Amino acid sequence: MLWLKALHLFFVIAWFAGIFYLPRLFVYHAESENIAVKKQLAVMAHRLYWFVTPFALLTLIFGVALIAVYGMDWFAASHWLHIKLALVVPLYLYHFYLYKLLQQVKHGTSNHSVKFFRIINELPVLVLFAIIALAVVKFI
Repeated sequence: MLWLKALHLFFVIAWFAGIFYLPRLFVYHAESENIAVKKQLAVMAHRLYWFVTPFALLTLIFGVALIAVYGMDWFAASHWLHIKLALVVPLYLYHFYLYKLLQQVKHGTSNHSVKFFRIINELPVLVLFAIIALAVVKFI
């Protein structure tokens, strides 16, 4: 079970490194006036997205494996986990939304401002804090 936890945490951290940095690349892309720089940032964003997407999948696999190992009685009694999972679902939706934004950036059709990209870059930090607090403190 400890190996499952370790792998789950590793893939969460690796996934979050990507979803923290990807919108930052979008910020740089929106700020740049240089076409060559914009193209390079789009390539970097594309590669990063596809590098971290397997981490999102492995996070899910090892998270579900942990629930299976602990059992359904534990799952039913762990109200903190229900809230955590309710926060995790929007993170996966966010991940897929980043793909939509990536397509706009790659095709030059993004009309989002630097401020927009800065805001969406910060949102997952708050969700991550809530998830960590729930998982560590288990106060609900």
